[in-house]
Amino acid sequence: MAYVFCNSCGHRNPPESGFCSSCGSVLDLRQDRTLTLSKTDALQDAPGSADNATVSLGDIAPGKAVLVVRSGSQAGERFSLNKEITTLGRHPDSDISLDDITVSRRHVEIIWTNTTYVVRDAGSLNGTYVNQRRIDECALKQGDDLQVGKFHLVFFERPEDTR
Repeated sequence: MAYVFCNSCGHRNPPESGFCSSCGSVLDLRQDRTLTLSKTDALQDAPGSADNATVSLGDIAPGKAVLVVRSGSQAGERFSLNKEITTLGRHPDSDISLDDITVSRRHVEIIWTNTTYVVRDAGSLNGTYVNQRRIDECALKQGDDLQVGKFHLVFFERPEDTR
């Protein structure tokens, strides 16, 4: 279930909500939402690096998803998940190449199953984590943090049934 978060107070509301059950503010339409990703640790970011990344869910094609790099040398980059199987790794032939020694050459795959995106570790040395939990395979949900080596990527999708 993709929850609706209030822009005023941050309260998590059921997806069919029109108003925040905590503060009463009007909740915006799913396709009009813009999310801001704050840096995970500003002290570890390189001097002069970009500020927070923003993601407009309206820019994502209905039924598709993106990964936004939240930390690491590629912070702020966006990658569309538009293939049946998307590969992530250090190898230059990967669909999403993450250039760091903490990433295995063939680290992880993201598979589209016509209903959901599933992340599967491809036998990486350092493991794959979703929301700080080591996984072998797991379905991704809106806002999940995917950790591949030192890179943190946030998963965003735009369901086809926007209200």
